Amino acid sequence: MPREFTQKDIEIFNKLVPEAGGNTISREAGHHFPFILRPVSHKFAESPEDFRERLERLDADEIDYLVGLALEGKEDVQSLDEDLEELVAVVEKKVSPERAKQLKDFVGIF
Repeated sequence: MPREFTQKDIEIFNKLVPEAGGNTISREAGHHFPFILRPVSHKFAESPEDFRERLERLDADEIDYLVGLALEGKEDVQSLDEDLEELVAVVEKKVSPERAKQLKDFVGIF
């Protein structure tokens, strides 16, 4: 069963994708997005640079929250492809190099 967005998830999603107008439903699938980062990466961001710019809108606590979800298996970061490098860079900058290493170790890259 996919996880349901909490109020915090919705607030983060809206910061990352204001053009969605608060809509967390996939038009193609007809259901709520099960993750925050994957739709931002795959449906809204036009490039890795755009993805990073969107992540930069979040504060350190919000970034750390997303990393925590990923480490719990509640947020999909495996499918971010080249956007994963952008996420790691923002985590390193805004949260800490140690937290970025945890994420890299979890994903098994770098």
